[in-house]
Amino acid sequence: MKAAVFVGPKQRLEVKEVETPKPGRGEILVKVAACGLCHTDLHYIDHGVPTFKKPPLILGHEISGTVAEIGEGAQGFAKNERVLLPAVLTCGTCEFCRIGKENICANMVMFGNHMDGGYAEYVKAPAKDTFRLPAEIPLEEGAIIADAVSTPYHAVKNRGCVRPGDKVVVIGCGGVGINLVQVAAASGASVIAVDVVEEKLQKARELGASETINASGDDQLHKKIIKMTNGGADVVFEVIGNPATIDAGFKAARTGGKLVIVGYTHLDVPFNAGRIMFREMEVVGSLGCRPVDYPRIIEMARIGKIKVQPLVTRKFKLDQINEGFDFLRAGKGFRNLIVP
Repeated sequence: MKAAVFVGPKQRLEVKEVETPKPGRGEILVKVAACGLCHTDLHYIDHGVPTFKKPPLILGHEISGTVAEIGEGAQGFAKNERVLLPAVLTCGTCEFCRIGKENICANMVMFGNHMDGGYAEYVKAPAKDTFRLPAEIPLEEGAIIADAVSTPYHAVKNRGCVRPGDKVVVIGCGGVGINLVQVAAASGASVIAVDVVEEKLQKARELGASETINASGDDQLHKKIIKMTNGGADVVFEVIGNPATIDAGFKAARTGGKLVIVGYTHLDVPFNAGRIMFREMEVVGSLGCRPVDYPRIIEMARIGKIKVQPLVTRKFKLDQINEGFDFLRAGKGFRNLIVP
């Protein structure tokens, strides 16, 4: 099969012929319809963040496709069925899985990190972790549910605990942030979307944001949010991973409010402990999504409560994957796909 192989940091991916994987016991082989281009992959390629499995490795963790082959003992699927693969596979037996926190599984395995991923014509996966993709959801665009939609869902529902009528702020409207906007809006919240790119703010309005802020050159963002929300937001989501915007998000939350950190940064961020204590503030992290939530997300997409098709900006063939990553590096689009 053809695959785009990661050979090491600071190097272009090599598109070449590799051996097609064989599904083992309990596994299925999936013919990849699409795999989302994600900034996580750029951390490996551009920034030297190590992958668990040493290169050569096939990246890609946002995968949809059809069942091509069924391994011994794999149950519940038939050939040619439309499927979605979660970005992370969980063990089901560690202490975190046993208490319902599978998204921080102690033994998690991620496509394109611990094992070969979806920038290829085929990928193998455990049948027990695979989800059917209904006919109402377009097969290629449905790939973004695996991460770009599921991560925001977990952040909104399980970490932010957003309720109807909450005043919510989303700082950063890229591929994940824009879906935070639409999931929060679908949950009944009044959403203020913040970004520095007008195109992203326009898309946020189309997907349910009631108000937007272009924060370009604004070093008093929190004051603007406090004024717009009459005292501060109930929940603020920071989806960039920038200490400055994390600080602004914390300051923009009301007394008794919550800051949910979805964006990744390796840098330290100082917080005023007195404010956290005296005003009963909450600062929480959010990572990935629990397997139990995927059927709910898929159903929301099936009935049109959340949208996937308008969020896919461009599709690239496997041979164009390096061009696709250049497009991503330039900050263009919301979600872009590799379509083998």
